[in-house]
Amino acid sequence: MTESFAVLADSTDLLVEAFARAGADDGLITHYLGQPDEPTMIARTQGYAMIVVNESRVSAAVMDASPALKQILFLGTGAANFVDLPAAASRGIPVHTIKGYGDRAVAEHTLALLFAVWRDIASQDASVRGGGWAGAPLGELYGKTIGLIGVGAIGGEVARLALALGMRVLVWARRPVDIPGVEQVDLDTLLAQADIVSPHLAYTGETAGFLDARRLRQMKRGAVLINTARAELTDEAEILAMLDDGHLAGAGLDVFSSEPLPAQHPLRTAPRAVLTPHTGWQSPEAVARLIGQAVNILRREHAAL
Repeated sequence: MTESFAVLADSTDLLVEAFARAGADDGLITHYLGQPDEPTMIARTQGYAMIVVNESRVSAAVMDASPALKQILFLGTGAANFVDLPAAASRGIPVHTIKGYGDRAVAEHTLALLFAVWRDIASQDASVRGGGWAGAPLGELYGKTIGLIGVGAIGGEVARLALALGMRVLVWARRPVDIPGVEQVDLDTLLAQADIVSPHLAYTGETAGFLDARRLRQMKRGAVLINTARAELTDEAEILAMLDDGHLAGAGLDVFSSEPLPAQHPLRTAPRAVLTPHTGWQSPEAVARLIGQAVNILRREHAAL
């Protein structure tokens, strides 16, 4: 085995600093900066008992190339996007995830995107910086209806923030929702009545494509879509079409089917779209919670060897 117990093969300066602040020394985890392709991922992970994953892919080939590998730790909740879970299960390799660290950060980012779209912030900023003096806010959020699809920890936070703004909150969920002030409705009602639709479902095989083209078109004309969950829950091509034909008055998107978003991707020039680079979860507080939990898992599993 290498000198360290674990390796983070796609680390960043932010994560290196966060692990150091959490007390993780070189004997616990080794960092490699930058996004590796599969051969580089294989080279970087050789000999480690645990692979820690940020945004890279741990494929079956990566697992098979490292006989020392015992466990995988994904820095987040949606491990299926980055780890071949069936391959890990068939090889008896546990995959750890971390929950709850960024609930408030993502909820606040959801509202931030909503404000940016509703008040036309991005295009007004561009206008002023370009020498212009123009803007077209959609109106006020007070009294508007927001529809939340999925009401887990993040969706619940969004619901409470929206209620505090004086919004009507409709929710769709598979289980009863116990949040005073919200209205639990069927999905057709939510899509037909909501001025803003915001999905907050976990990404699984069952939820992939949940907001497909048909359901997106059920949204009333002039509504806004906000997505800080997973791009795979939606039909990205249909969102583009709805922005182009005016069915959507705007969209605030923090997640994309391909990340980083390719330079020539049509969303980069889509009208009335506010885009952020999957930073909804990021805040100093959320990063500290995330890495603190990760270090606890690393120490526990290291001690158990």
